[in-house]
Amino acid sequence: MLYSILKMIIDAATTILGGAFLLRFLIQVVRARPPMRIANLIFQLTEWAIKPLRKAIPGKGGYDWASIVAAVLMAVISALFDTWLINYFAVKVIVFLTALSLLHWIIYGFMGLLVIEAVFSWVNPFAPVASFVRELNAPLLNPIRRFIPTLGGFDFSTLIAFFLLQIISRVVTNLILSNLI
Repeated sequence: MLYSILKMIIDAATTILGGAFLLRFLIQVVRARPPMRIANLIFQLTEWAIKPLRKAIPGKGGYDWASIVAAVLMAVISALFDTWLINYFAVKVIVFLTALSLLHWIIYGFMGLLVIEAVFSWVNPFAPVASFVRELNAPLLNPIRRFIPTLGGFDFSTLIAFFLLQIISRVVTNLILSNLI
C-alpha cells in the first residue's frame, strides 16, 4: 500500500512538471502570449530545471530545447521509479515507459486544452485566458477546420480533434506495449 501511495505521488509530481515543461515549449512554438499569472506560474514551476540545462543545451531555431530535455528527464524519472517498484531494471522497459509517459502527457495535455477551449467558447469566449488557449490549440485545430467547415454555426473541430487524439493515444500505446512484450 505504501508503494502505491508513493507511486501516486511520484506520478503526480512528474506529470505536473513534465506537463509544465512541455507547455513552456509549446508556448514558444506557437508564439503565444500567456496572461502574466500563467506565465509566472509556468516560469516558477520550470526555471529551476531549465536554467542549468540551458548551459549544456543552448536554444536553437528560436526554441528552448532545454524544456523538451527536462520533460524527457521527468519521464525517465517516472519510468525509473516504476521499474524500481517492480524490481526490474531493463533499459528497453525504461525507454518504452519514458516514451509512453511523454505520449500521454502530450495527448492528455492537448485534450485538456481542448476541453478548456470548449468551456470558454460557451462561458466567456472573450476572457484573456480563452485567447491564450485558442492560440495553443490552433496548430491542432486549424488543419481540421480546413476540411470540416462550421455546420449551422457550430464548430465541430474541437470534438473531432478530441476523438482523433484518443485514437492516436490508443494506437501508439498498443504499438509501444506490443514492442515491449
